[in-house]
Amino acid sequence: MDDEPELITIGQLARRTGLSVRTLRFWSDEGAVPTAGRSAGGYRLYDAAGVARVELVRTLRELGLPLGEVCRVLDGSATVAEVAAAHVAALDAQIRSLKVSRAVLSTVSQRGSTVEETAFMNRLARLSAAERVQIIDDFKAEVFGSLDIGTELRERVRELRIELPDDPSPDQVDAWVELAELVQDPDFRAGMRVFLASNTPVPGGPVPPGARIWWARQVVSLVAKAREDGVDPGDPAAEQLIADMFGDADRAVVLRSLEAGIEAGAERYRLLVARVRGQRSSPDATAELHWLAAALRLSASDYAR
Repeated sequence: MDDEPELITIGQLARRTGLSVRTLRFWSDEGAVPTAGRSAGGYRLYDAAGVARVELVRTLRELGLPLGEVCRVLDGSATVAEVAAAHVAALDAQIRSLKVSRAVLSTVSQRGSTVEETAFMNRLARLSAAERVQIIDDFKAEVFGSLDIGTELRERVRELRIELPDDPSPDQVDAWVELAELVQDPDFRAGMRVFLASNTPVPGGPVPPGARIWWARQVVSLVAKAREDGVDPGDPAAEQLIADMFGDADRAVVLRSLEAGIEAGAERYRLLVARVRGQRSSPDATAELHWLAAALRLSASDYAR
């Protein structure tokens, strides 16, 4: 450094730091890198302190701090820690926004959505937490409100929450968009009312025979094993499986409960809720449910003869 001139021009500073003259001039004009003087020809001159100042400004800018915030740090009106904390919060908000945008664009690309559908999905994804809660509460009120259920179950329904976390993954946002569309669909709501009415026990009454398909996943597990073993819905082994699972229950009643859930899309709803919550869930059982429905139809027709 002793061999270097005491003052250097802006061009020399640019070569030393690797920054453009335009950038250095802008920083100087904004007060982030003050000059040490001017040459006889009017050129800006910088000293060793100016060189160090450039490196500090570059570091803070590379971390994403706006130049105005950098100047506040340099003039002592704010500490690096204070500015960094504020910038972390801003970055977190930006990251959440980017995740939402990514999820919407991912869904659009997979569905081949129209402009109108894209705009609708974007609005759903960017709803506030309170607005998201309201969508779920409206759904619960319409679907469960007319059911004859006990106080305890009604309280559990009231406390049911399906919320995105503060820092959702792209898959969670994508699932939320799909779920929000689903629960606002009048046909889905109507189907869920029929499904729940046929599978929810009345206060003091027995559990409907078809409810075990939905509330006890071991039924699906048994069907999955039968399918893996190559059992056809019309095989005697399928009839025996149904007898083991449902005993003497009316096959037609069980079938109606099952078909109501399939028609409503209850399995799709279950999977979406798990994804929104970021939970591990049992695999999609749609194929197993259709296999069981086929087996129950054959069994019910045999019983009717």
